[in-house]
Amino acid sequence: MGVFVDVIPVWLRREGVDLASIGWLSLLGLAWSAKVLWSPLVDRFGDRRGWIAGALAVMTAALLGLAAFDAAHVPALLLVLLSIYCLASATQDVAIDAYTIGISERGDEGSVNATRVTAYRVGVVAAGGGLLLLPRWLGWPGTFVAAGAMSLAFAAAVLRAPRVAVPAEARAETWAPLVRWLRIPGALGVLAFVLLFRAGDLAMGPMVKPFWVDRGYPDEEIGLVTTTLGSLAVVVGASLGGVFVNRRGIASGLLWLGLAALGSNLGYAAAAAWPETGRAGMYAASLVESFCGGLAVTAFLSFCMRITEKEHAAVQYAVLSALFVLPGKLVGGASGEFTQAHGYAAWFAATAAVALPAFAFLPWARARLSYLAEARGAGATEG
Repeated sequence: MGVFVDVIPVWLRREGVDLASIGWLSLLGLAWSAKVLWSPLVDRFGDRRGWIAGALAVMTAALLGLAAFDAAHVPALLLVLLSIYCLASATQDVAIDAYTIGISERGDEGSVNATRVTAYRVGVVAAGGGLLLLPRWLGWPGTFVAAGAMSLAFAAAVLRAPRVAVPAEARAETWAPLVRWLRIPGALGVLAFVLLFRAGDLAMGPMVKPFWVDRGYPDEEIGLVTTTLGSLAVVVGASLGGVFVNRRGIASGLLWLGLAALGSNLGYAAAAAWPETGRAGMYAASLVESFCGGLAVTAFLSFCMRITEKEHAAVQYAVLSALFVLPGKLVGGASGEFTQAHGYAAWFAATAAVALPAFAFLPWARARLSYLAEARGAGATEG
């Protein structure tokens, strides 16, 4: 995902692609919502490690294809290759989520997700900020070849990870466990909460890198600040978020850490509104947004893991992760049109309000945690 979110927008802007097209191409991220349609295959067939490795191999092929052509003059092929890349990456996500839930113990979600977010961000640093250091030396084709080689190396390495067994009786079922899970009281309120919680962060994403480009910053600095230093800020935030969740509970984390992430979008709005703040304003906006995002994502992923059944993790977690990326991607698709008409400051300020409705559904999320605590004999009510 680091390639799609951090590298592709910079490459497209350097190639002269307009903001509106960049915004609409971000809709390919809807693959992370559509993945629920094929997620049962991961639960039912094969080894989850094999799914991860296979997806990485397909991503390698797509990256090598991107290395071979000019984005500004072959838009149809660009669309095909990016679609393949996103579909494979979304499939990899299904398998990784299921694998993570399979090896984790209940009650350890805060620590598990702090570690998980840290590992993910190390990958983003390598695949996002790290790759943006290469165009000056290798050119964009060489950069995509390097990204493909990295993906292929990960495909080989992941097969050495411990295997997570799935019971045969669980493999025999496809949609029935999902239907039972969705019939738990309050399910619609829980799904609405998941749908809206991260919408503001995801809606802002497509315009962040073009904003840096249009302010005149070189690729290396964009990669260093927004991806490398930003990822370090996410890791610090995720670590502190894990401590908060372990001590105060998941529900409290969703409230307080979620509000912090919501407000952090205004930092980018301020940097856009007052360009005289220069590098200090841009750096501060990026690091605060990344830090607060790390806080909130740990609480949110802990919630999603807690309410998911291990045996059917691929399907159930795919539903949750598909929902939480959907509104942000849909709104983000129009981000280029809005920004061209009203400017970056207006867009970043608007995204700060997008996730506010999620907090109206927080009582349903709290109720689900209480229900599970009682059902599993987990003790005191969360939050």
